[in-house]
Amino acid sequence: MFIVHVHVRVKPDQINAFIEATKENARNSVREPGIARFDVVQQQDDPERFVLVEVYRTPEDPAKHQETAHYQKWRDAVADMMAEPRSSVKYTNMYPDEEG
Repeated sequence: MFIVHVHVRVKPDQINAFIEATKENARNSVREPGIARFDVVQQQDDPERFVLVEVYRTPEDPAKHQETAHYQKWRDAVADMMAEPRSSVKYTNMYPDEEG
């Protein structure tokens, strides 16, 4: 598995719109064969901050995800909602693995 954490800070007056657009993207994303999981989490002590936890089956699947219409719709819809550019951190899954 290949995991990406996308860190987003949203403008205070755009939080609800961001949540709705991001949930729609997540609902469509989990239907992609290359996505094992797609979580949208909001920071409890700073509701302007979100992390998208994207779990892909292979390292090639994030690029395929970015080619989808629903991702491109989300990207364009939320661009002006962000208080700063989003960032991402990539991880490799250690457990669970094939052994259990």
